[in-house]
Amino acid sequence: MTTGVATEIKVGDPAPDFTLKDQDQKEVKLSDFRGKKHVVLAFYPLDWSPVCTGENKCLTDDFPSFQSSNAEVVGISTDSFFSHKAWADHLELKHRLLADMHRTVSKAYGLYFEPLNCAKRATVIVDKHGKVAYVKVQEIKTARDDKEILAALSKLK
Repeated sequence: MTTGVATEIKVGDPAPDFTLKDQDQKEVKLSDFRGKKHVVLAFYPLDWSPVCTGENKCLTDDFPSFQSSNAEVVGISTDSFFSHKAWADHLELKHRLLADMHRTVSKAYGLYFEPLNCAKRATVIVDKHGKVAYVKVQEIKTARDDKEILAALSKLK
């Protein structure tokens, strides 16, 4: 039986385009940022979990630095936009959360974690030309480091 999961995305790969709804049910299309901004795709397992809560608060705290780096930050998990809305409002998040309810984006990027039926914890930076410029996949219980992401963004033109 095949799960339809692609090989894990690599630096230099063209980023698979997608359209997902955010917590306000507005469609976000990756290719709409092409030629304009870099995009930080912050894949995470679950809303309301301790590690995901902490790291999404950090992404909001560092939001001005991401903006200064000409980057759009989006969180992506397999939760619904209803869950995203309640969680984003509760945490007062500044970045958008995208609902990959059918796991299509997680699978296209090779970042689907089958044992828990959710996305892996991973950061993918897509440069403004639509190429993958940075990938870091982490253990489910290990939070990402915003300083590493900002350092990677600083190397992009």
